[in-house]
Amino acid sequence: MKSSFCQNRVVIVTGAGGGLGAAHARYLAAHGAAVIVNDINQTAAQQVVDDIVANGGRAEVNTSNITDFADSANIVQQAVESFGDLHAVVNNAGINRDRMFASMSEEEWDAIMSVHLKGHFCTSRHAVGYWRDRAKAGEMPVARIINTTSGAGLQGSVGQSNYAAAKAGIAALTLNQAAELRRYGITANAIAPAARTGMTTAVDWMAETMAAPKDGSFDYWAPENVSPLVAWLCSEASSHITGRVFESQGGKLSIADGWRTTAGLDRGAQWTLEELNQAMDELVANEVPAQAVYGS
Repeated sequence: MKSSFCQNRVVIVTGAGGGLGAAHARYLAAHGAAVIVNDINQTAAQQVVDDIVANGGRAEVNTSNITDFADSANIVQQAVESFGDLHAVVNNAGINRDRMFASMSEEEWDAIMSVHLKGHFCTSRHAVGYWRDRAKAGEMPVARIINTTSGAGLQGSVGQSNYAAAKAGIAALTLNQAAELRRYGITANAIAPAARTGMTTAVDWMAETMAAPKDGSFDYWAPENVSPLVAWLCSEASSHITGRVFESQGGKLSIADGWRTTAGLDRGAQWTLEELNQAMDELVANEVPAQAVYGS
């Protein structure tokens, strides 16, 4: 046990059988949390739980389907029944179905929306129901939702229009959750991590770029580098932080500054097409350009 920073916090981590989710689960447990390790791969999830228990932590396997609203309720139920409460949900599970937009199939689009966007909805919705009931009973929770977006969702990514759209939706969902749920003692934040996982290393050049160093130097792309941020957001220390999107890779941490309304132009009447020619030139000249789409 490394510390008690998350002592007695009960946390659900989805997609925790490997990659970032496994790193988050192990780190949370090492710092005092009891963890529900959710993954459809029971063998992988069990290995993570075994590692946690062997190191003196508390964890259980859950194989509920996060894309099924009824089944995902069992994750929350198990947390409460096994560990007595629930304090945080880390929505981490994800898949890739990369394809250029002109060639993308309906199945590839729907699969990404189901796992990423609906998956973030299902487990969180049941957790929020539990926390809202507690708040209405006068037991204000100190609850956390940590969502996982991506640089692809913040800037776009060539060959990943389905993934980018889902991750952008998750960022917007986080803003809504933060605005609506604070009254129940719930904060909502998102992370946009960059790390070595099964999803990122499926691409040859990324696998080479993100390979662990052989000289024992700092492993910049290790998924464990993102986990301290997740644990801090799950803890009671983060009560004053909500509605933020954090980018995290290696030892770098930043807040993603999202869409903002500029000063703009107001004619005070309907624009004519001719006037728009000049107006567009002025609007574009005064804007701060968005970051380039990945791969463009």
